[in-house]
Amino acid sequence: MKQVAVIGLGRFGSSVARTLAESGCEVLAVDVDEVRVKAIADEVTDAVRANALEEEALRALGLRNFEVVVVAIGHEVEASILVTVLLKEMGISKIVAKAQDELHGRVLQKVGADMVVFPERDMGVRLAHTLISRNVIDEIQLSTDYSILEMVAPHRFLGRSLKELELRQRFGLTILAIRREDRIIVSPDAEQTLEEGDILVALGQPEKLEGLNE
Repeated sequence: MKQVAVIGLGRFGSSVARTLAESGCEVLAVDVDEVRVKAIADEVTDAVRANALEEEALRALGLRNFEVVVVAIGHEVEASILVTVLLKEMGISKIVAKAQDELHGRVLQKVGADMVVFPERDMGVRLAHTLISRNVIDEIQLSTDYSILEMVAPHRFLGRSLKELELRQRFGLTILAIRREDRIIVSPDAEQTLEEGDILVALGQPEKLEGLNE
């Protein structure tokens, strides 16, 4: 069972903590605000009120026993950087830090963050791509170039096989699975024909999807 500590229980941090706990991880949730700590206490393994900016308080949490520590401190840029530095000095094996913008992210990487996430930016990009392509239902961004996309099969694709559609050549899409009613067709072969209501799960580059719009 993975052990994860989340420091900072704003909307992002509390969401990460709850989701990890629901997935079976042991989660330690930390915040200086007692109200936030009490609000999440029943949903995680342990919730502690502590000022992560105080080195002694941070060390007392026993964070070296955790596989991952998430620095989810909100808009206090200086605080997130300082906490990341302290965690690095403590020898934490993996530090994931939330950044507000690219500059903040670069600083976090330089001071020891193993992974930097941009929740606001990524959510904005995700929403924009969903709005641009009417067929896209959901998107999970894997990198700056590739995403896992869930989309309704366009009407003009129906009755045609994946081989005929040439989705990789035309749109840079690799079909990972097809959701059809109550079953999932994993790694469909080239002869698989699409039917009305099919949901495609694909790996691709969102900016190439404009050609899918009907």
